[in-house]
Amino acid sequence: MIRKRATRFSEQVTLTSDDSPPTAHNRQRIDRWLWHARLVRTRSAAAALAAAGYIRVNGARIDAPGRMVRIGDVVTVALDRAVKVLKVRGFAERRGAAAAGHDLYDELL
Repeated sequence: MIRKRATRFSEQVTLTSDDSPPTAHNRQRIDRWLWHARLVRTRSAAAALAAAGYIRVNGARIDAPGRMVRIGDVVTVALDRAVKVLKVRGFAERRGAAAAGHDLYDELL
């Protein structure tokens, strides 16, 4: 008997063009994306950052954790000791390893 071992790798979705209509695969909530990218430890911490106004998407301050981000958006996050400017490269279905989280963005500053 052969048993298949379940893996917990996250699948990334990449798009070739940004003019495609919004679907579940080319956008994601900002709190969920920050958590998947491993910039915060919990999703509620990401939601608190958004609600407090510490996150900007394409230069505009957001105040809701439900704000959607797309591939190519520039996200600015004010963390405890640093400000990170990131360009969204992809999304994940599940939170994976740290290396998989770093594949979701490019650091601009």
